[in-house]
Formats: sequence, structure tokens, C-alpha cells
Amino acid sequence: MEFDLAFIWAALIAFAVLAYVILDGFDLGVGMLFLFFKREQDRDLMMNTVTPVWDGNETWLVLGGGGLFAVFPLAYATIMPALYAPLIAMLLGLVFRGVAFEFRWRTRRAKFLWDWAFAGGSFIATFAQGIALGALVQGIEVINRAYAGGWWDWLTPFSLLTGAALVIGYTLLGATWLNMKTDGYVQQRARGYARVTGAATLGLIGAVSLWTPFLNDVFLTRWFAWPTAVFSAIVPVLVLLCAWALFQGLNNQKDYVPFLASLGIFVLCYVGILISFFPYMVPPSVTIWDAAAPDASLGFLLVGTAVLLPLIVAYTGYAYWVFRGKTDPTEGYH
Repeated sequence: MEFDLAFIWAALIAFAVLAYVILDGFDLGVGMLFLFFKREQDRDLMMNTVTPVWDGNETWLVLGGGGLFAVFPLAYATIMPALYAPLIAMLLGLVFRGVAFEFRWRTRRAKFLWDWAFAGGSFIATFAQGIALGALVQGIEVINRAYAGGWWDWLTPFSLLTGAALVIGYTLLGATWLNMKTDGYVQQRARGYARVTGAATLGLIGAVSLWTPFLNDVFLTRWFAWPTAVFSAIVPVLVLLCAWALFQGLNNQKDYVPFLASLGIFVLCYVGILISFFPYMVPPSVTIWDAAAPDASLGFLLVGTAVLLPLIVAYTGYAYWVFRGKTDPTEGYH
């Protein structure tokens, strides 16, 4: 039996990116909600809900980016110059946010600066991710296996829309996470924010979904031609079911259901993107097989990944298991 190594690696990187989005998404969302809570004890509690897991969540970003560099060098070489500005902004945002986790607990006079670094870094990283996604969806110009576009091609009305959509979507994840991990005042406020951001997320998903098919003839055909049109009909129905579960869970004061429903919405949107993209690694011209490294390299790296990936999944699951349940406001991790 002969394995399609390029396809296997594309699936692994897609999994790593999805894991990053649904895991780091909620703690970026908590950061963006941070300044909406004025009391210091509430902010301490919010940060403590994500302190045990935030750095582990970012492992998936390293895995996805490193995997792209190693196994799809052509995709890496074309995506990076096309998206230098938003990707550098994302990394700087993540750096400031990461440093804030440590420095905020070590100072009193400058604590407000690290509060802003935590919230601002979360917003910048999220908005930059959304812009990068929008730029990738709308297409990257490639000529002779090299990026042929301009410095500002990533900045378009569509990429700004996807940036705003991701900001609101991550904030929804953060609000439902706080609903699950806290009690009392923070939980009640989080439920209110979840209702607002939930409605806004659905509206922005609709706007992006209506716009996307008209960016590229491939997307238009994929969404409305048989048999892929079946998925175009199923995914929105499942999104609406998740939305119903989200608002029912919030109205019935459930802890876990709203968060799981929010994750379901993100997973389904991600599936919709994959349906649109396949078989392209860099739309509209570079396929998975065009971008892949030689099979010998893919096979060698796959052996190491077969050992490493289960370990990452195991310690991630163990961390969430150890720190399950409500976060005690009288205790902390610093």
C-alpha cells in the first residue's frame, strides 16, 4: 500500500492549526475581555483561568508553522513574504501578552501597563491572524514559484472583515470559557458578553460566507457544484444547531454547553474553509503536491511526528484534566 505523504502532512498541519485556533482562541478571548472588568480581583481570576494552559496552547502554533516550513517549503516561501506584516504583528502581540503573564504579578505601580499589554497583545494577535486568514482566502499571486504581489496586498476590505470576525469569535470563546470556569459576578458578566458576541459572530460568519464564493471561481464552483454543494448545505445547518445550543445553554445557565457549542461553530467554519481550499495549499495556484518537499523528507519527518504528536496530545489533555473545574478566586498560580 502506497501512502500519499503530502496529503497526510496536509491533514496533520490542518489538525495543528485547528487545535491552535480552538485552544489559544479562548485565552486570547479572555485577554480581549480583560479591560471590560474593572476590579483587580476579577482580572486576577480571569488570568488564573488560563494561566495553567496558555503556553501549552501555543505549542500548536509552533507545530503548524514549523511543519509548514519543513514539509511544504514552497507554501512557506510564498505565504511568508505575502503576509510578513500581519504575521510579525501577530508575533509581537503574542510576545507582549506572554510577558504580561509574568510581569503583571511582579509589580504594583506598573500593573496597569501589563493589563494593557495583556489585552492589547491579545487583540493585535487575533486581528492579525484574521487578516492573514482573509488574505490567504482571497488568494496570493504566485509567478514562477515565487510571490509576485505587493507589500500591501494583504490589506483589503475582505481581510479587514475576517480580522473583525476572528476578534469577535475569539471573544465569544473567551466569554464562554469564563462562564465555564468561574462563578458569581465574572460568570454573570461573561454570559452577557457571550450573548452579544454570539449574535455578532453569527452575523459576521454569514457576511464572510456570502463574500467568499465570489473571491475565486474555484470557491464558487466548490460551494455550488455537485457533490461538494452537499457540504455547503450541511455545514450552515450544523452551525445553526450549535448556535441554538449556545443560546439555550446560556439561557439555562449551563456551564459547559455554551463553550462546547462555540467550539463546534469554529470547527464547522474551519471545515468550510478546508472544503473551499482543497487541494490548494496556497490558493489559487499552488496545490498540496506542488508545495510538498520530496517524499524522502516527508517520510523521515513523519516518523518523528508519529512519536511527538501523541505526546503533545497526551500532555495537553493531562493539563486540562488536572486543572478542570472552577477556578478558585482565593488561589492563584503565581
